[in-house]
Amino acid sequence: MTSTTQTPPDLTDTVRDMAARATVAVGLLGVGLIHVIDSVGKYTETRYLFWMYMGLILSSIAIAGALLFTRSRLAMPAAIGLVASALAGFILDRTTGLPNASGDIGNWTEPIGLANMFVEGAILFVAVPAQLMAARAVTHARALPGASRLSPAAA
Repeated sequence: MTSTTQTPPDLTDTVRDMAARATVAVGLLGVGLIHVIDSVGKYTETRYLFWMYMGLILSSIAIAGALLFTRSRLAMPAAIGLVASALAGFILDRTTGLPNASGDIGNWTEPIGLANMFVEGAILFVAVPAQLMAARAVTHARALPGASRLSPAAA
């Protein structure tokens, strides 16, 4: 007779959530690093892009910290929004160009740009399903009997 052990659903969900949060946090730090490297000449080339990079870098670090050290339900949507907006900016930069910055139009094969697209795409690949599963879990928890007794953090 062999015994099989099954992992309780709550534990599986918790481990999955922790793995997604850690993966997205590391990805955000990668986005920050890519933009630190790319920011070197931006201050003299296009100052407003330099300051946008600084905002992206600081936001990446702050959201990574929130993902790792808090249970905030806003951290994952913030990560998705930040990365989606950065990716949209990158695509605009490479297609139509940005004000006073049209030198990268069509430059899709620059190594740091490819690394940027890969990391940001990977973040979205992990963060979007993780957020959908978390939203589904909250909806499910609210539908359970006695859910009105749950604290907002538990729901």
